[in-house]
Amino acid sequence: MTAGQHTAPAAGVRARWRHWRRARPFTAGLLIALGGAEMLVTLRAPLGVLLHVGPQGLAAYLVPAILVICGVLLITTPQQRVFYAVLSLVLGLVSWLTSNLGGFLVGMLLALVGGALAFAWTPVKQRAAHAETASAEAAPAEATPAGTAAAATAPGPREPVGSSAPTESLDALLSAEPGPPRHTRAERG
Repeated sequence: MTAGQHTAPAAGVRARWRHWRRARPFTAGLLIALGGAEMLVTLRAPLGVLLHVGPQGLAAYLVPAILVICGVLLITTPQQRVFYAVLSLVLGLVSWLTSNLGGFLVGMLLALVGGALAFAWTPVKQRAAHAETASAEAAPAEATPAGTAAAATAPGPREPVGSSAPTESLDALLSAEPGPPRHTRAERG
């Protein structure tokens, strides 16, 4: 086997992975899940390192666990990204009180940055579908004869405004009286 035979399947796998990853807020989900996991790890730290701030009961384990679940669900179901983003932002802030100052700030910051990225993420539009619709729209316009109504209603190219074109100055526009146009004032008498 030659080296060319080994690179072709790897390139296909990489292209599929890249397409799958870009079709969802992957980085945001990963950051949110890592932030929740870091908070869970800091809860199990040795007793001398723990900071007891806020209720250390069920909420200390529940908030990071929900953050990990939000991160995973964000990757698997990107259609619900706004809900998971808002939930992770709120839980990231709540973790300051419940989970050792948000996992010693690191987990909280990871969850907040991931939530912001998830909220800002938008799906990638398909370029191939866009190119096909653009070519399909252009083809009928070129096929119609020049004398038809469709060709007559199509706007022509715009001409650039030259320096000889009359334009009103800014002073003339600002000094004009507000109100109805002059021809309507003259009719009133």
